[in-house]
Amino acid sequence: MSLKNKKGFGIVEVLVSALVLGFLLVALLNLQVGNREALLRIRGRDGAVDVAQKVLDSLQQKGVAYLETAKNENNIIVFENLQRSWVGQPGVVAHTMTINYRAEILVSNDDSHHEVSPESQYITATNTSTVRVYAKDVLVKVYWKYKDTEQSIQVSGVIK
Repeated sequence: MSLKNKKGFGIVEVLVSALVLGFLLVALLNLQVGNREALLRIRGRDGAVDVAQKVLDSLQQKGVAYLETAKNENNIIVFENLQRSWVGQPGVVAHTMTINYRAEILVSNDDSHHEVSPESQYITATNTSTVRVYAKDVLVKVYWKYKDTEQSIQVSGVIK
């Protein structure tokens, strides 16, 4: 058998297959970048929800009297430089990041307090008079930067 009769891959086939593999590699890289960006966006939003919940829990512990002393003339309480950090784990996306959050708490402007329903009113031990529990509506807005835009979420709650 002579070498002239043996068929193999020509230069055109090799170039076409290299081009197809190149397109596949670019598509996989774009998919990976998109997944990473989605993860960072989700981490930022999850951190904001966590910050909002911690702010509401803290206000719940301090009570409605704290709202009256802490708010400014616009009925807003501001917390700056609230941080949340994530450390990359082996086997997962190994990306460490820290996000700074700003929380603004808008205290309800009206004087309408919410009374607890009659079924859950407290009875004092000394007499049978009902003790009323009052509360204030608050709206917690949490802001953070993602790339060049400011993101935000809102969580509302009642502080007794």
